[in-house]
Amino acid sequence: MKFLIVFVALFAVALAAPSGDTQIVRSESDVGPESFNFALETSDGTKTEAAGQLKQVGEEAGISVKGSFSYVDPDGQTHVINYIADENGYQPQGADIPVAPVV
Repeated sequence: MKFLIVFVALFAVALAAPSGDTQIVRSESDVGPESFNFALETSDGTKTEAAGQLKQVGEEAGISVKGSFSYVDPDGQTHVINYIADENGYQPQGADIPVAPVV
């Protein structure tokens, strides 16, 4: 389980890794045996934050993660996605995510 927590945190940081002249302006992390928190912000406006906690679901242990990420597109518009990832899967929410019509 610790491996999963560390893997998720490192994956998110790698995904948000800056390129070119982009600088990291904030980087925080706290990884424990049953939870983690991290935040990363770069000079180009990209931000990511997540918090995960070990959760008991029936007889199985899993991790529940709440987080968000945002970036600024070439036109200067900021896009924000908030998400929960738990026993119900990855559940993103944001204005840029299409929503299926209600039938």
